Amino acid sequence: MHLRLGDVLVKRGVLSEPQREQIIDEQTRTGRPFGVLAERLFGVTPAAIDDAWAEQYAALAGVIDPGSERLDPYAHALIEHRQAWQFGVLPMRFDGDELVVCTTQENLARALRFMGWRIGQLCRFEIASPADLARVLSSLYPMGGMDASTLTRKAAVA
Repeated sequence: MHLRLGDVLVKRGVLSEPQREQIIDEQTRTGRPFGVLAERLFGVTPAAIDDAWAEQYAALAGVIDPGSERLDPYAHALIEHRQAWQFGVLPMRFDGDELVVCTTQENLARALRFMGWRIGQLCRFEIASPADLARVLSSLYPMGGMDASTLTRKAAVA
């Protein structure tokens, strides 16, 4: 079953069910994106939309262990150590024209913006737990004092 953005926002208490239905009606009428309408009609913050979207994406993508994935040194050479930790990203490999990138659910919106700016090519995101991603980042992009709490702390600040 597909997890809808409006359902996530209702579950999180950001919208009521009647508000969700009003947005769906407006979306049907105008063709505007759900998140844009939620912001305009009910003042939902962009951060709340991003968080709900990340939950929706993670539910669709599932969670991986990046340590068990094929890692291409050419892919992780695309970013610097500081960037990997700052944005919670691990470029893993190329799959055709796509760069496969691992991040956490909490960092997904930031990772998407960063990779779009830094790499400028089509990226597909895979989701990992902060602990699993930190373990691989510590190996490939070692930086003193960086661990899983760094990834969750950065996401909370964004």
